[in-house]
Amino acid sequence: MADIRHVSDGFSVAPQITAADFAEIAAAGFRAIINNRPDGEAPGQIGDADAQAAAAAAGLRYIAIPVRGAPGPAEVEATVAALASLPGPILAYCRSGTRSVTAWALAQARSGGRADDVIDRARGAGYDLNALRSAFAPST
Repeated sequence: MADIRHVSDGFSVAPQITAADFAEIAAAGFRAIINNRPDGEAPGQIGDADAQAAAAAAGLRYIAIPVRGAPGPAEVEATVAALASLPGPILAYCRSGTRSVTAWALAQARSGGRADDVIDRARGAGYDLNALRSAFAPST
């Protein structure tokens, strides 16, 4: 089973998953997958088409938002849209989970989330996103 890291009630992240993980992810109660890994990034990773097929076979909704490096504005906007449209709970994955949790955090910043809350949730999942603090509006 994938190394799933709970971030919030409706969102978790994981490092790279395999085709065999999709059925277990669905059995764990997830209803949707966000793939943040670009095709061909590393040998042996499941590609987008195969991941989409495995998700469909497991009864999961699926969206690919490939991120190379840090998530840019287009990936953040796509994440905002995915979080608004996909049924939860959602599992996002990439190589280590860092791009996925970063895209989520920046989407939260874009949607008015509080820096301390978002950064604390990421820290609880094992990711230090303190460097993103400036992406959030100042608290009033």
